[in-house]
Amino acid sequence: MSSTVPSRSSARSTYRHGDLRRALLESGVELARAGGPEAVVLREATRRAGVVPNAAYRHFASRQALLQAVRAAALAAVARAMEAELAALAPTPDAAAYARASVRAVGTGYLRFARAETGLFRTAFAAPVEVEDAPPDAKGGASGLNPFELLAAALDRLVQAGAMPPERRPGAEFLAWSAVHGLALLVIDGPLRGLPAPQVESLGQRLLDMVEKGL
Repeated sequence: MSSTVPSRSSARSTYRHGDLRRALLESGVELARAGGPEAVVLREATRRAGVVPNAAYRHFASRQALLQAVRAAALAAVARAMEAELAALAPTPDAAAYARASVRAVGTGYLRFARAETGLFRTAFAAPVEVEDAPPDAKGGASGLNPFELLAAALDRLVQAGAMPPERRPGAEFLAWSAVHGLALLVIDGPLRGLPAPQVESLGQRLLDMVEKGL
């Protein structure tokens, strides 16, 4: 996902080469990054891409269609943030310790993304779709897994390592997700806004301690 808005001249060049959809999507992602889902407007995306609005309808028939594509890109960005935390884990022969660290890593990546990319985070989870719905665009990270699937995989590791009783596994991802997502919302949109970053980081790690013990 590019973090740079295409210039009007480069977008026109891209359009001549048949890649207008990518230019529109990149514009939509930048709108979401700056202003959340409400900022994703098809007319503004076409203006930034340097084309007339009618040219966009072959790729996105409506504002909702563009928003869904931007949401998919935002979900992929959340997944990559979670994967980065997983990749940073120190190798260990202790399968149970690694499984617990994996659960903590996916939660840490989720919380850090919410603070660093608030507009994209709001967009990723604002559209009214099923939690396991698969948008047509890429929504996963390098692993191909979306954030929900990365959490589920980490919880499966707990069971496989003997760190979680199998009978407690069904539905555990919804409980863990609810706790972490709730803190994310309190930090970016609620009464915890404005807390110093070190304090937010500490709260996040204490919450993950609580989630791990509760599982």
